[in-house]
Amino acid sequence: MSIRLFTVIPCFDEEAVLRETAARLRAKYASLVSDGVISDDSRILFVNDGSDDATWQIIRDLHGGDPVFQGISLAGNCGHQNALLAGLNTAASLCDAAITMDADLQDDPDAIDAMLEKYAGGADIVYGVRSERKKDSIFKRNTAQVFYRLMHAMGAKIVYNHADFRLMSARALQALLQFGEVNLFLRGMIPMIGFPSAEVTYERGERAAGKSKYPVKAMVRFAVQGITSFSVEPIRMITRLGFFIFFVSILVLIYSLVRHYTGHTITGWTTTVLSVWSIGGLMMISLGVLGEYIGRIYMESKGRPRYIITEYLKDEKDTPDLIDRKGIV
Repeated sequence: MSIRLFTVIPCFDEEAVLRETAARLRAKYASLVSDGVISDDSRILFVNDGSDDATWQIIRDLHGGDPVFQGISLAGNCGHQNALLAGLNTAASLCDAAITMDADLQDDPDAIDAMLEKYAGGADIVYGVRSERKKDSIFKRNTAQVFYRLMHAMGAKIVYNHADFRLMSARALQALLQFGEVNLFLRGMIPMIGFPSAEVTYERGERAAGKSKYPVKAMVRFAVQGITSFSVEPIRMITRLGFFIFFVSILVLIYSLVRHYTGHTITGWTTTVLSVWSIGGLMMISLGVLGEYIGRIYMESKGRPRYIITEYLKDEKDTPDLIDRKGIV
C-alpha cells in the first residue's frame, strides 16, 4: 500500500541550488509513485528560513508550476533546527511519514528508497548515516569525531555520523511535537522518542552549488548547544574539578608548613603567579559554563514561539492545525 510522504527541506539563501534540488527530488518522487511506494499526493515542502536572496520566489514558482511542491515562509531567520521543526510540525497531520534533508543535495535522494523499505519493515525512525568522511577536510573530520565521542561521553544518545537526514513516521512526529524546549537539538531529541529505529548508510556528496551555511563558528555554536541541551556533565565536571583543586590545596598547605618549620621557606614568585593565573582561568571557564546553562534557562522561561509562519503555499485540502503548536499562536 502506498503512503503519503512529505519531504521537508529547510532553505536559507539557496537560490543557486534550489531548482536542481527540486528537479532531483521530483524525479525521485515520480519513480516512487510509479513503483507504487508513495501516493501521487505526496509533497515536497520547502521551508524558507528568512532568506535574503530569491529563494522564496523560486519556491513560489515551483509551487505554481507543480502542486507536488509546497512552501512555508518564516517571518525571519529562525535557524536550521527551528526551520526543520516548522516543516515537520506542518506535515505531521498531513502525512504517513516525513523525510528531512538539506537543500544542497549532499544528502543523497537515492537513499530515500532504502529509508522507505526500512519504514515498511516497521521502523518509525530511519537515520541516514554517512558511510565515510573522506571528502571532509582533515580539520572537519577530526573535530566531528571529537564531537560525537564527546556527546556520547556526556550521556547524549546521538547516532554516530548522522546529521538531519532521516525519516519519521506520523506517530514519531506526533511524539516529537510533545517536546517543548526552545533550544532545539533534534539529533539528540529524536533518539529520545524511543520508537523502533533503523539506519541507512549513504555516501554524502559535495555541495551542488552555493556556499556552506555552517562555518567553523556556527559549528562550534551548534556543538555547544547540543552539549548544554542534553547533558549536565559539564557542571559535574566543574564540581569534580573543585574537589580536585581543594585536595591539591591541602597538599600545598602541608608542603608549605613542612618547608616553614624546617627553615627552608623561599619566596616563590613563579609558583604564586602560576597558581593565581591557573585558578583564575579555571574560575572564568567555570563561570562561562554556568552562564551557558543559566542563559538557556532564561531563554526557555520566556516561552517565546520558536518560529512564526507568514505564508504557506499548499493545496486547499492540506490545512494543518497550526494553533497552539509553538509556531503560530
